[in-house]
Amino acid sequence: MRPGEPWGEPLGPDPEVLVVEVTGDDADLAATAAAAEPRAVLRFDPSPASDLARALGLGPGGPPEGPGRTVAACDLLDVGIGRHAVNAVVLGIAPDRLRPWHRLHPVTVEVDGRMVGDGHATTVVVANGQFLRGTDLVPRGHPGDGRIEVQVYALGPGERRAMRARLAVGDHVPHPRIFQATGRTAVVRWDHGGQPVEVDGHAQGRAGEVEVVVRPGAARVLL
Repeated sequence: MRPGEPWGEPLGPDPEVLVVEVTGDDADLAATAAAAEPRAVLRFDPSPASDLARALGLGPGGPPEGPGRTVAACDLLDVGIGRHAVNAVVLGIAPDRLRPWHRLHPVTVEVDGRMVGDGHATTVVVANGQFLRGTDLVPRGHPGDGRIEVQVYALGPGERRAMRARLAVGDHVPHPRIFQATGRTAVVRWDHGGQPVEVDGHAQGRAGEVEVVVRPGAARVLL
């Protein structure tokens, strides 16, 4: 999808369209989208924890009934630890929880086969959406553009408080020690042991290497 292009298509009267009800957070939506039929439409009733709902403009109760509804083709992330995501994968310490005592670790980050990070970092974010726990973490993130946004955080201890203060409005980037890239596949490798993994707001243990691949338009969400 290019900037300025319309996003979404009208939900027509086709009786063959399967509408699947989903209630919960982004992880619930991702799991349902991964298991649903390819052309299924997801009617999402989001919990307050859903960051994707904020990006889509969905409130409690989900989209209204009646004519004139739109289906937005959102991307789905396949995470190489057997999980799926619709919003964000965080490797290491999440930016909104980063404190001075968190250590930087050796890491390499490849996006579409090219090296975009080879040094020390506390955090790697691979995002489909824009928000994380309400903060504007990835201002240029769009859940339906067929791409992932990657951020690598290498801030020193004295820089992290100021960064967190700017997260709410998204002006923590650009920053000389927050490296950004975009693509369709990301591979993150920590050199010494595993680091925490968070998928759509849920802790998923630790991993030393994680690959994230985008599936464009795989989650068709009713608006």
